[in-house]
Amino acid sequence: MALEMKNECERCNAELLNDSFAYICVYECTFCEPCTKQMENVCPNCGGELVRRPRKKH
Repeated sequence: MALEMKNECERCNAELLNDSFAYICVYECTFCEPCTKQMENVCPNCGGELVRRPRKKH
């Protein structure tokens, strides 16, 4: 099963490219690096840990 590579931060709507540093939880909620740091690596939707999303090469 492949990850859904969402293209914007769910908190601030910043654009996230395939090679951007982004963070996801187990439900694939997706956030940019600055928002993730502000939220202390905790997903506001499920309370789960936010980890760095793998980057996809073009």
